[in-house]
Amino acid sequence: MTDFSGLTALYVNTSLKKQKTQSHTQRLLDASAGIMEKNGVAVEHVYMLDHQVPPGVYPDMTDHGWTQDDWPALWDKVKAAEILVVGTPLWLGEESSVCRVLIERLYGMSGMLNDKGQSIFYGKTGGCVITGNEDGIKHSAMTILYALGHLGYTIPPQADCGWIGEAGPGPSYGDDVDGKPAGFDNEFTQRNTTIMTWNLMHLARMLKDAGGYDNEGNDRTAWKAGCRFDYENPEYRA
Repeated sequence: MTDFSGLTALYVNTSLKKQKTQSHTQRLLDASAGIMEKNGVAVEHVYMLDHQVPPGVYPDMTDHGWTQDDWPALWDKVKAAEILVVGTPLWLGEESSVCRVLIERLYGMSGMLNDKGQSIFYGKTGGCVITGNEDGIKHSAMTILYALGHLGYTIPPQADCGWIGEAGPGPSYGDDVDGKPAGFDNEFTQRNTTIMTWNLMHLARMLKDAGGYDNEGNDRTAWKAGCRFDYENPEYRA
């Protein structure tokens, strides 16, 4: 058995519900987080609407006209976690507006570097959890996972999971339907949630044990200092 102790995971719920207790997405996030906790991963949850996080692409939006921005404190949690799982509901087939704000704020940190001169997100893994009662799981997963990968997160195989009911109005994940919670017995959702969670843990373990990525060829500080790749000679030159 792999030892996952020492790993940290942050689950961020970008539901539009005012209260976390009302969120259907949280129920599926909890299923994934429960697997990690049972295997020794230190898990923390953030409910975005519990905080004042304005839209924008800067580290602190109070420097750009907003009177309050809780993002700097949340960023400390993101930066400390080896695993990030983004949870979102579907609306009109897309991730929530709160989810887009989260991605914007993550993008606002993309200029930060680690001690190897790489993106601050290098060596971290990312995945997503999506719920709703209309189509859009795979479409939203594509945009979320692309954004995370572009920033520097490493995306493991099958890094998404979700549940949707029948098209049109109907129960959301976990709603009572004839005395049973909707979606809890869905084998496809159970399988993908389990595999996603384990793949995130396995990859995070490998990256942490390896000390992240080697910085040969991806050191931004070397590029800034005037080093370029000579395509005629596969070595760095000043």
